[in-house]
Amino acid sequence: MELLKLISKRRSLRQFLPDSVEQEKIDYLLECARLAPSAVNAQPWKFIIVKSPEKKALLYQCYGREWFSSAPLYIMALGDTHLSWKRNPDGKDHCDIDIAIAFEHLILAASEQGLGSCWVCNFDVELCRKLFNLPANLIPVAMTPIGYPAHDLETVTNRKTIQEITETI
Repeated sequence: MELLKLISKRRSLRQFLPDSVEQEKIDYLLECARLAPSAVNAQPWKFIIVKSPEKKALLYQCYGREWFSSAPLYIMALGDTHLSWKRNPDGKDHCDIDIAIAFEHLILAASEQGLGSCWVCNFDVELCRKLFNLPANLIPVAMTPIGYPAHDLETVTNRKTIQEITETI
């Protein structure tokens, strides 16, 4: 599919069918994320696929919105601060940027595969770290439910124009 068409079609989905997602499709999403660029090719990411009811219940504690519980699986994106590049001279850690790039690859791949997703960042990071027993260097950056859409996706019309977001100097 043409990239612009794919990007235009992608939506944040909050209602999923209960149908399982085929392992081949999950593998495809992860391969797309794996191939993302990162600062100095550090690839400071780890993805946790959450399928079991017990682990899903832990995720719901970290993000308790009712709609969030309807997906057949979830993917958490973790950043490894031991691997991520830090910019000189200000020390800016690019871990979150690298994870965002890889996660966007994953989200777009989901759309291409006919799956829905919804990028979630508004969750309790410390509770997530505790419940999933994550070491200090692994930071939960984002998570998404993944599944088949329960309804047709609406067209987004509230995007700014190119003129509103650019300046040529």
